[in-house]
Amino acid sequence: MHGCKVLVAEDEPVILLDLEFALASAGFEVFLASNAEIAMMVFDGQPSQISALVTDIHLGPGKQRGWEVARYARLGNPTIAVVYVTADPAASRGGVSNSIMIHKPFFMAQVVTALTTLLKAPV
Repeated sequence: MHGCKVLVAEDEPVILLDLEFALASAGFEVFLASNAEIAMMVFDGQPSQISALVTDIHLGPGKQRGWEVARYARLGNPTIAVVYVTADPAASRGGVSNSIMIHKPFFMAQVVTALTTLLKAPV
C-alpha cells in the first residue's frame, strides 16, 4: 500500500503513535489528528488525495465524533476507505457504509489488514 495516504483520528496519544508506526511500517503515508476538528481540517487540505480514514468513535471532548468525521470525509471523497476503532462494545450504528469496525484492544495488524481489504475492494 505504498503511497496511500491515511488520516488517523485518535484522542489517546499512545494509540495514535502506535497506529502511526504500524501504518507507516506497512507503507502508508500517515496524517495524524488528535480530535475530530483537526481531522476535518487535515482532510480539507487534500480530500481527493487521502485514500483512507482510521478513526476512533469517541474522540474525547468536543462536538464531533468519529461517525461525523467519516461522514464528512465521504462527502469530500466518496470512495475513502473507513476503519473505526472503539472501546465501546455497544458501538455498531452510525457509521458509513462499506466500512470496518475494530474493537479495542486490537492488534495493529488488524487495522493494516482492514485498510488493505477496503482499499483493494472494487468501488
